[in-house]
Amino acid sequence: MKKHLLALCLFPALSFTALPGLAADAGVNPQNVATAPTVAPDKLQRFSWLPLSPPVKQDIVLDAASLTLNEGDISGPVAAIALPADRGSLEVTLASIMKDQRVYAPNVLVLDSQLQPAAFFPSSYFAYQKPGVIATNRLEGTMKLTPVLGQKQIYLLIYTTSRDLAQTSTMVNPAKLYAEGASNAIPDVPDPVVRHVNSGTLSLKVKSEQNSGNIMIGKLFGSDNAKPVVVGSAASARPAVSAPAPTPTTKAEPMLNDTEKYFNDGIRKAVKAGDIDKALKLMNEAERLGSSSARATFISSVKGKG
Repeated sequence: MKKHLLALCLFPALSFTALPGLAADAGVNPQNVATAPTVAPDKLQRFSWLPLSPPVKQDIVLDAASLTLNEGDISGPVAAIALPADRGSLEVTLASIMKDQRVYAPNVLVLDSQLQPAAFFPSSYFAYQKPGVIATNRLEGTMKLTPVLGQKQIYLLIYTTSRDLAQTSTMVNPAKLYAEGASNAIPDVPDPVVRHVNSGTLSLKVKSEQNSGNIMIGKLFGSDNAKPVVVGSAASARPAVSAPAPTPTTKAEPMLNDTEKYFNDGIRKAVKAGDIDKALKLMNEAERLGSSSARATFISSVKGKG
């Protein structure tokens, strides 16, 4: 009799158990690019980067006909994406679709306009997500990026590694999903193992947003001697020309103290409110008008010392 009572008591709890998805690796620090792979700059420049302009949703098939990269731990087909850097902050959601118990485990290296590593999202950042109404089993992660002003494009290099190929993922058993949808007890059945392979389908969604992301892409202290980087076929098609002599620029007059304070206060308030885009615009406008402290105010505010 006790066994029957126990079963009856457990049944309601099992009926309403939600099947969890896996969380992304909380220990990932995207701005620590020390663990990112090193790719020769000349190879990056030769890539044909796919330009995407938000808002956009793009599916990308990776197979034997795709762009490939074999350097260090990177092996096989890769995706090379170019995004505009003058649209404010970008929210990028990347999903790698599971099919036939196989999946491409993505890593994302974010490069600034000079093709220098600015952020790194390893495969552990892209966690398993169970299927929904319009989505299937997948590895998925969302990246919030804020390009520093003064850049035209930033770049995403999506790849998998030999280490990823030696690992596997797990997807929820369809029987469990059916039971959950029918509000039945979740059966005790094993979940299928999903192999990591070097081909697959990626789904990329990019949108601009007003609130800034927490990953800054590009250098705050831009170099005056930085030259624009030409990528893809345009690099070989563009003829070499002599650089024109630099045009002398008139240095702005020193800013009045009240005006300097106005801009610095605005920068601090914008950073405190999380609006990095506004703070950057204020900083650039202040410097254009002759401010000598706006950049230092912005940096100290971002670091929490303002």
